[in-house]
Amino acid sequence: MPLRTCVTPDGRFVFGIHQPAYTVRNLRAQDHRAPLGTLPDTTVLDNAKNFPAGDISVAEADWVYEIANPFAFRGTTYISRSWAEAKAADPTAIRLPTPEPVSLSQLAGENRQAFLRNLPQPLLVTLAATSTDPLECALLAEMSCGLTHDTNGDPTGLRYETGKPGFRPVITNPDLFETVANNPALPDVYKKVMVLRPGAQGGSEIVGEYGEAGGATHVFEYLRRNSYIPGGHYAANMADDAVRYNISDLTLADMVGLRHLYYQRTYVRAAEMLGINVNASRRGLTVKELEELRQQIVAALAAIAPGTLPYTGILWGWNFGFDFAGSGYRLHASHQQIHQQYALVAPQAAGYYSGNTPATALPAFASGDQVAECCARFREQTGQGFFASYLAAIRANQRMDNRDAEANLVIHENDQVLLFVPKAQVSQWEVQIMTKQEVGNIVEADSACRASLDQALLLAQQALASLGARLVTSIEYSKRIDHPDRDQRLLYSLLPKLPYSMGAFSEAQLRFINGHYPEDFAIACRRALGTRP
Repeated sequence: MPLRTCVTPDGRFVFGIHQPAYTVRNLRAQDHRAPLGTLPDTTVLDNAKNFPAGDISVAEADWVYEIANPFAFRGTTYISRSWAEAKAADPTAIRLPTPEPVSLSQLAGENRQAFLRNLPQPLLVTLAATSTDPLECALLAEMSCGLTHDTNGDPTGLRYETGKPGFRPVITNPDLFETVANNPALPDVYKKVMVLRPGAQGGSEIVGEYGEAGGATHVFEYLRRNSYIPGGHYAANMADDAVRYNISDLTLADMVGLRHLYYQRTYVRAAEMLGINVNASRRGLTVKELEELRQQIVAALAAIAPGTLPYTGILWGWNFGFDFAGSGYRLHASHQQIHQQYALVAPQAAGYYSGNTPATALPAFASGDQVAECCARFREQTGQGFFASYLAAIRANQRMDNRDAEANLVIHENDQVLLFVPKAQVSQWEVQIMTKQEVGNIVEADSACRASLDQALLLAQQALASLGARLVTSIEYSKRIDHPDRDQRLLYSLLPKLPYSMGAFSEAQLRFINGHYPEDFAIACRRALGTRP
């Protein structure tokens, strides 16, 4: 079966255009005519159009563009021409409105606290998610948990009770607590004592740090022992003295710090597996030491056979933003707005049949393996390297609608990386980052490449935030560190969740519906960053 991809071996994008025309047999036996209402001149409007007398002939339905994702495992994107044409006429229309100020308890005057306590739970959590009133948020925080206070009434910590194991904080309304603690309008003093102070979220050990207390940038690295990822994972969180709840507050220095801990932990773990001595304990590595260690790792990997290391895959992800619906549905997975998670992934897992009968070992999943498979099948079927063809297709891109307008998909680039809009977006506003050199994972990324990745990630988040995105999931697709293939490039995908496009049955089938052309979204992102092609 041919590999489904929009990338051709000669470096172009190929896509399908559906121009449907069809006839529908009318199988309805009865009419159910009824008035719908009245027009301004009092003329009655009814539903006669809903009950045609005969069969229906659709001579020219709306065109639909079908674009197979460059990577077969990511499905297919569909663009309705009529929707996209409206955005193409004005790409600046691709944005979300700024939320209006919200404060419900102000209506109660001096009785704000009593008013809030009488609200039903769905309204409470909705208010906790949407309020822009710091005082109202503080009152909601006081209602959600037990707090201690100083003589000025400011919170100093949480109240604790005996629990299993040890002590647990007194949280009387967990949904309200989590939601208001993630609201940027909550005063920082509450954020710190409720969720940001080391230990407030449990006993996870801090095993890394970037920056110093009280400095402009300060990041902690937490170990998550009992992780859903075998072998544990790590979380790089902005510290309680460097509160970042909005992308506009995040600096390049912050991003460098978050990513430095990711690079450092990955390199140290790889070095330990390879028997390389790391001369660091109770201190972090400098950028120079990090690069020297990376070079030792690369040399050691070249001398071993693939499949001999206990961990070979790299996992990295970031959920930015939080929302909680009054109906009780949590709409994003973040527990702290600026934090990144990372881990190493084993190459295989011990296999068992039902009844714990041993079976052949099974490959352990890593998302980058799917990219590797696409690369292998592309070369097998075409004789060409996939990423070389993909980069060429991005460079040679032409618009699907033949409009005389910008066709550039690139938002930002330098000699190391490309920040661009993929031809087949799997969320309405997906953007991607790709290494231009033969770099398939962060172990292969030198200091210049790592710095470029850090900058591109920040620019991508800034562009999306400028357009109104408030929930963004970011993932890394990387090559196994012992994989010899030089074609696979390191790839990041940033996937915003939009209020009107959270995902439903189409997305579950890997059918992604977009209302704009990718070129127009690239225009919107470049303008948001103040850049031009």
